[in-house]
Amino acid sequence: MDEIDKTIINHLQKGFPICAAPYRQVARELGIDEANLLLRLETLLDDGVLTRFGPMYHAQQMGGALTLAALQVPEQRFAEITEIVNAFPEVAHNYARNHVLNMWFVLATERPEQVDAVIAAITAQTGLSVFNMPRISEYYVGLQLEA
Repeated sequence: MDEIDKTIINHLQKGFPICAAPYRQVARELGIDEANLLLRLETLLDDGVLTRFGPMYHAQQMGGALTLAALQVPEQRFAEITEIVNAFPEVAHNYARNHVLNMWFVLATERPEQVDAVIAAITAQTGLSVFNMPRISEYYVGLQLEA
């Protein structure tokens, strides 16, 4: 990752324009051409530097719900359980952790009452207990890379 990549990441975390040609506008703001911006974003995703590039919606403000959940997955079943969990459209992120609860994921539902139903379905399909950890307080941590 070079200085331009870092600048792109920092810039895009501050917002993305809503217009007919948003990538062209961002590229212009960064002083690069649109093709270069798109190529760099694709490379950052392909290389795993970025795991996701897209909008983040505030589910509660839209009438839905978010919760953090975790599982204690036997190592020999990790790939199998990952496929099961990731098949749920409500799973926004899923990460392996070096912890007794070694799989953590975020559920985003259209309605608050769906959280319990999705957790019950994941429990039924995996045979594992899902630990639900709903948010008590919200904090924003902005990542800014030194360019």
